[in-house]
Amino acid sequence: MNLLRKILFPFAILYGLVTAIRNFLFDKGILKSYAFDLPIIAVGNLSVGGTGKTPQIEYLIRLLSTKYKVATLSRGYKRKSEGFVLADANVNAEILGDEPFQFFQKFPNIQVAVDANRKNGIEQLLSKNPKPEVILLDDAYQHRKVKAGFYILLTAYGDIYADDFILPTGNLRESRSGARRADVVVVTKCPPNLSEAEQLLIKNKLKLAVNQQLYFSCIAYDDCIYSENSKIELSEIREEQKLLLAGIAKPEPFFAHLKNANDPCLTFPDHHHFSENDIQEIIVKAQDAIIITTEKDYVRLKGSLPVEQLFYLPIQSKFLSGKATFDKKIKDYVGASTRDR
Repeated sequence: MNLLRKILFPFAILYGLVTAIRNFLFDKGILKSYAFDLPIIAVGNLSVGGTGKTPQIEYLIRLLSTKYKVATLSRGYKRKSEGFVLADANVNAEILGDEPFQFFQKFPNIQVAVDANRKNGIEQLLSKNPKPEVILLDDAYQHRKVKAGFYILLTAYGDIYADDFILPTGNLRESRSGARRADVVVVTKCPPNLSEAEQLLIKNKLKLAVNQQLYFSCIAYDDCIYSENSKIELSEIREEQKLLLAGIAKPEPFFAHLKNANDPCLTFPDHHHFSENDIQEIIVKAQDAIIITTEKDYVRLKGSLPVEQLFYLPIQSKFLSGKATFDKKIKDYVGASTRDR
């Protein structure tokens, strides 16, 4: 915790009080939450950014979309549109936001929508034909106006919410007690070989209720990088000169997975809109080398950089253990909710 954050401690207390009062009012029904007659799964976190919400949403899409009509609803952070937008052939990353646009491009069999007002977004989706049978709310843990049927809380390994504090002294959007709303907590971005002893230490820190389940996941990187019309195995370019580029909250693991000693790295802010100057800087820095970026950045850079140079590295969320139990819990919730309708 740096000096400035310590100085801002009184503001953190004030912010924590405001969020606590807000949650109390929702918990007591003084502020109204709206429930809907279909299964809704909310994925989010207590901290700001960098917990792996996008790969977790994609995991749920893969799990459910073969059996159900699935829709995702996001805020569409930093998009250049307003209100409700349902993805179609005319949208791009600027209209939809980078992460929803990524969902739209990867999963053509689902509906992808954005709306800062999640209640309105759900109502709009339910007015469409066909109606979704399951809605996945992306980054909606603090959006109390909608009452989801199932809450998945993510917290990143090495930065768990139990060790953090409320903004601006720490990085929490609300107090740690907000974790009580979760049905499932997933510790993301773990080392693939995380020991059971360390898992137990984290479990003891989190102090979950008996009705809450805890899982541990890691980021699984693809064996290939992909461009618009080709793919290359990582083993083929591991030692070659390349430019690594990322505009995500915590890019260090991405760089570490790809980098050799001579590779330059360019870091941009999360959800960064690349300007003409940025594009020129990238071209000059790369020269004739291939450029490898994240999938989220690729959807914003595609069309601005040479096709033969620009590649992305896909990732997926992978459970260290308990995958079958997690899948069953999600499927049981969705199946029971669908039958109840």
